[in-house]
Amino acid sequence: MKPVIRICIGSSCFARGNEENVRITEKFLADRKLADDVDVDLEGCLCLGKCQNGPIVEIDGVCHANVTGGVMLDLLNRLFPEKKK
Repeated sequence: MKPVIRICIGSSCFARGNEENVRITEKFLADRKLADDVDVDLEGCLCLGKCQNGPIVEIDGVCHANVTGGVMLDLLNRLFPEKKK
């Protein structure tokens, strides 16, 4: 099953940091060449109704609140650990 990453782009979450989280996610996937190797569903979505805890990111149905850029990278690294050579 392919991972699903939903980033809220409602005005509150977008202004609080999800604009940066979209950029971080796109760069992470490109740098790791995951777009070619893994079928990832990266979606923007409108308000998830949790604005007071934003920015909100949902990964495989699990909602993550207060997602800063560093937290976004941690989530991505857990979802896609680097392969040892």
